[in-house]
Amino acid sequence: MELPTVSSAALIVGTSSLVLYCVLGALYRLYFHPLAKFPGPRLAKLTGWYEFYHDIIHRGHFIWQIQKLHDEYGPIVRITPNELHIRDPDYYEEIYAAAAKKKDKWDGWVVMAGAPDSSFATVSHNLHRLRRSALNPFFSKRAIGNNEAQIKEKVEHLCRRLKECMDNDEVVRLDAAFMALTMDIITHFAFGDSYNYLDEPDFKLEWKETVIGGSANGVFLRQFPWALPILKATPLSFLNMANPKAAKLVAWQHFIRKQVNEIVVKNASGKKADGTIFQAVLDSDLPPSEKTIDRLQDEGQTLVGAGSETTAKSLAMITFFLASAPKKLQKLREEIKTIGPEPDGSFVLAKLEQLPYLTACITEGVRMMSGVTTRLPRVAHEPMKYREWEIPTGTPVSQMNYVVNNDPKIFPNPFEYHPERWIEAEEKGIRLDRYMVSFGKGSRSCVGINLAWAELYLALAYVATRFDMEVYDTTAERDVLIARDYFVGVPKEESQGIRVKIVKAL
Repeated sequence: MELPTVSSAALIVGTSSLVLYCVLGALYRLYFHPLAKFPGPRLAKLTGWYEFYHDIIHRGHFIWQIQKLHDEYGPIVRITPNELHIRDPDYYEEIYAAAAKKKDKWDGWVVMAGAPDSSFATVSHNLHRLRRSALNPFFSKRAIGNNEAQIKEKVEHLCRRLKECMDNDEVVRLDAAFMALTMDIITHFAFGDSYNYLDEPDFKLEWKETVIGGSANGVFLRQFPWALPILKATPLSFLNMANPKAAKLVAWQHFIRKQVNEIVVKNASGKKADGTIFQAVLDSDLPPSEKTIDRLQDEGQTLVGAGSETTAKSLAMITFFLASAPKKLQKLREEIKTIGPEPDGSFVLAKLEQLPYLTACITEGVRMMSGVTTRLPRVAHEPMKYREWEIPTGTPVSQMNYVVNNDPKIFPNPFEYHPERWIEAEEKGIRLDRYMVSFGKGSRSCVGINLAWAELYLALAYVATRFDMEVYDTTAERDVLIARDYFVGVPKEESQGIRVKIVKAL
């Protein structure tokens, strides 16, 4: 009998060790892990490949699988080896709490942002508070009011473009058009110069596709965080051949870096970019370590991305549903006429904000948009208590905005656009707004919420009162409602976007 060679013996030992490691790891996760007592499927308790299957193979469907798990196992479920998810709208504010209840983000989750030094991806509660303190003044209600003229200027530009599309009998991609609007606004705020996407013939449709592609890549990065530095180090020429969508995202990151660098260099020479977000950061009390090019690039990337996609999607959804419901649209127009327009044809934001039906139309659209659709895990510095369960310190716990915003017990027929639900709730003294969580809650809620609301009020008022539209080959089920979770919600894969034809200028 021939004895095994040294190399084959080493292979046997190595294989045996790997098998033993896997077996012991599985036993630990199933029976001895701090979360072993919590309900959930064994496969989810054993491996992150469970999430991989539903989010990568099935392309953004894990949030619906989590819903099924709650239907089977109850309101608290172990959805990955180290993570719990809760389905209980009344517990949302306990997880996403105010600053007094310090909670960190989960470092295993924020890697998906691809911008580790941004405020959004900051793990530590205290460091996030520091970074956020430099941004808060720029996005305050007062600051947005001072920049109202800039927002109106961009909205007027959009209206001119829509009129051109009408004159040329063109089909308009509303989702792209509104994203060009929000991009031009946020880039002007950030850098002092707009990207001028409103001037592009197709409203720079590829940018919208780049953002969605980047979000989809984020799901991949959460599973394979080691891929991020490789992606950033790969030459653009090669990346463009291997993955064109990723190449566009990286090219945009390089452009952000160039813009930030220009502001930093000019600032050092005494030429300030006054009135911009990044000049405000440079002038803040943040330490020098918080004003490096690397960190400001990451901040710019997340601010521009977050400041464009979700607000644009809300506007596109609202406009689609109003175009599909003439009575609602007429009611909205009649209400807006009670306060304007001004002699120059403009609207005053403060007056628009007082209109109940306009507010309801916007709020309903924002609810259906849901903001970030994926879960947003938080990690507490002390044990958390949920019903009879004690959640160990350091455990990532989450809920999902999409689930809360579409809870049929709170919002009957949640996938129907029904602005009247907000009017009726207020008349009955019901705080329905408590459960509208598209902007998040607590100390990590969206920094740009005041800018988003200003864009929503002004853009909808101008567009709704100036144009009649007809929906063009677009359905709510295929093209509007959320069907996949790519960090933000996107419609079905076969969707061609939200399309209309402008049939009349009013």
